[in-house]
Amino acid sequence: MTHTKTAFAMALLALSLVACQREVVTPAPAVVTVPVPGPAGAPGATGATGSTGSTGSMGSTGDTGSTGASGSTGATGSTGSTGATGSTGATGDTGQRGKTGDTLVIVPAK
Repeated sequence: MTHTKTAFAMALLALSLVACQREVVTPAPAVVTVPVPGPAGAPGATGATGSTGSTGSMGSTGDTGSTGASGSTGATGSTGSTGATGSTGATGDTGQRGKTGDTLVIVPAK
């Protein structure tokens, strides 16, 4: 665009904006009369009792408890009774016969 065309376009724009402007007139606010309330009347009668509410729903199950502590070790047991006396042993084998002609001396047991 040339300088002349730009100036002309600006002038047209300014004229169109001026043509749109006009004064706005706002009316004065209306006067409103508010009535003043009178004195309060006597209190009303008590209302009837309301109906009983419905039963609530059952609560959820609680968490599982923790494991208890380990028990104490038991006391040591008593010593067992003495065993019964064993049976008498079998008789020993007969000794060999002494040599012929020898003298045997038998010593009594103490």
